[in-house]
Amino acid sequence: MMQNWGRLVAQRAWTVLIAGMALVLAAALFGLGLFGSLSNEGFEDPDSESARATAKQEAIFPGIDVDIVVIYSSRSMKVTDPAFRESVSKVVSGLPSSSVDRVTTWYRTPSPTLISKDEHATRILITLSGSQDEKSAHFDEVKTRLEAQGLATNVGGKWAIFADVDSTISKDIARAEAISIPIVFILCLFIFGSVVSALIPAMVGGVAILGAFALVRGISMVTEVSQYSISVITMLGMGLAIDYGLFIVSRFREELANQPGTERDHVNAAITATMATAGRTVLFSGLIVAASLASLLIFPQGFLRSMGYGGVAAVLVAMVAALTLLPALLAVLGPRIETGRMPWRRVRGRGSRDQARGRHAAGRPDPTGDLSNSLTHAHGGWATLAHSVMRRPVAYLLVIALALMALGAPFLSARWGSVDERVLPASAPSRVAGDLNIREFGGETATANIVVEGASQTQLDAYVSRLGKVSGVQSARPLDQAEAPKTGAGTASLVQVSWPGNGQTEQAQQMVRELRAVDPGPGVSALVGGTSASTVDLVDSIGDRLPWMGVIVVVVMLVLLFIAFGSMVLPVKAILMNVVSLGASFGVVTWIFQDGHLSGLLGFESSGYLDVTQPILMLAIIFGLSMDYEVFLLSRIREEWDRTGDNTIAVANGLQRTGRIITSAALLLAVVIGAFATSSIVIMKMVGIGMLVAVLFDATVVRALLVPATMRLLGTANWWAPGPMRRWWERHGIRESAEVEATPARSELVSPR
Repeated sequence: MMQNWGRLVAQRAWTVLIAGMALVLAAALFGLGLFGSLSNEGFEDPDSESARATAKQEAIFPGIDVDIVVIYSSRSMKVTDPAFRESVSKVVSGLPSSSVDRVTTWYRTPSPTLISKDEHATRILITLSGSQDEKSAHFDEVKTRLEAQGLATNVGGKWAIFADVDSTISKDIARAEAISIPIVFILCLFIFGSVVSALIPAMVGGVAILGAFALVRGISMVTEVSQYSISVITMLGMGLAIDYGLFIVSRFREELANQPGTERDHVNAAITATMATAGRTVLFSGLIVAASLASLLIFPQGFLRSMGYGGVAAVLVAMVAALTLLPALLAVLGPRIETGRMPWRRVRGRGSRDQARGRHAAGRPDPTGDLSNSLTHAHGGWATLAHSVMRRPVAYLLVIALALMALGAPFLSARWGSVDERVLPASAPSRVAGDLNIREFGGETATANIVVEGASQTQLDAYVSRLGKVSGVQSARPLDQAEAPKTGAGTASLVQVSWPGNGQTEQAQQMVRELRAVDPGPGVSALVGGTSASTVDLVDSIGDRLPWMGVIVVVVMLVLLFIAFGSMVLPVKAILMNVVSLGASFGVVTWIFQDGHLSGLLGFESSGYLDVTQPILMLAIIFGLSMDYEVFLLSRIREEWDRTGDNTIAVANGLQRTGRIITSAALLLAVVIGAFATSSIVIMKMVGIGMLVAVLFDATVVRALLVPATMRLLGTANWWAPGPMRRWWERHGIRESAEVEATPARSELVSPR
């Protein structure tokens, strides 16, 4: 299949290029509008108790929630001074009535919670009018009118946090690209060895990002998509495009050096062979990574679904671009891919650079003079490493497995929470306002808003009394009463329960569970909402669906890897190794971000827990990326197995041919991911560092050491499958064609540099 596709692309190269670039241009024009159609929310399960409580509160008690907290302070004046009061009053009177539903100030409601202990600061509480989408626009209008003359002004609250997150993400992405793109290009020059070939992965990456933007914008027209999806599109689009570009260009060079015929036939044959081998690898890799990311769509949280949309779009567009535009471009360029060759790639003697290096690095004749033996056994550092591992497979396996499990041990004590203003850097305006709010107005206080329906006054009083007796509760009081619309429940009441401390801690989550356990009375319903309740429901919702995510990912991996390699053993082994590698990565993330190690060096403040959505996101991305390298390595090992029938030789030759390419791909991907790890947003930094650790583990320890050790121990059982499945694969499995298999590389036995 892929051989025929490669032949078609080679013969219609200009048609594919022109049509593809026209499509890319249209995608760019459409996709760049994505930034104006993204949302800020999406961490709640719409069917959870907290979400239902919020919906009922907004319907029955509009204007209760505080959207903006503005703190005015002065070193010289007190809140009671006329000049201070006049300045605040001017701001309040100047707020647009169409955008503001309610404003609470100390001057109108002299609550001690609205004035600081030293009386040099006060806060006003603003509730915006309209729906959630309308509030976003209203905030943009109101925030420009909050500055008070002669007073220090700090704006906080959820909409200020959303605005700061949006602004910070945009800056972080721009900075990450500014850091990564020059470094990636320089590395590509060293890895590819010529200017033209080094530019190709960046071209594919640009196509992947623009195409993914267009797809996700289309999705945003029918469902909510989070602003966080931009980061995963940029990171995966560029990272995987570089990987796929490296795989295909490296194989094209190898085949270009080995195909006979005239120049045009020579190039077309090289493209055909490249698509049948590296193209097949990219196809399976893309499908596997996309399937892993698609597992995020089973979660009801808009944030995770958005990451799934963005990730799948980026991967599929990168894969399609690598299988269409890239081979068409290579067919047009042919040997001109070496234009701008670096000094270390100059050829000495006849033939291409690849042939020269093949003779000197890997194509040494066997000492016995047996040419077939020299073509069977690869020589080089990676093959030497593979043979060293396979001589002591048990020792390598035990040491590495124990080391990875030790690294993963901190994850066993992971604590879970959700995001708040602490995801922002300490210098962000809304974070400054939040810290000032805690410092000047009585410390942190967590609250739960409970919507009570169907209770008489006596029942309500008794329920509030029972809530107040829960251990740790600071206060429990009714906030408002109203007729419950269209529910038949009569009077509805809103009760607020507060307790000291941060609303994301395990203690706060336990408080919510205890409040929910309080009986509201016969015939009475009570829905507990608020920040802490949302966190409880988020943790429970993800925990309920996580096993299903695991089942989906494992089943898809087993099926695709079986179709790729015709073995039932290799997919199971790959999944088990990925689990161990993932555990080590999660352990490192827990040690850093939960326990606070290296926080000063990395520039963040530990919250004492992990945001529960991030390991799920990391699981989907890292599991898919690790399979990327697994497919590439096993594809070459399978080629060698089909050619030699010797498991040990196949593993050594496969690692020799792919070791440098996998390491180079991992290095390039690590640069892209590492640049995103510099983000000021803690959750982006955590995902970046977690992925960076996982990619480096996977491309070095797992692929170079664990794979040879386990495959040596399993021997020919690596390729086992039940009889009916084996016969099905031999008839229908997607594999390298006989024509390609019959043309082994005779000029070299290592991957081209």
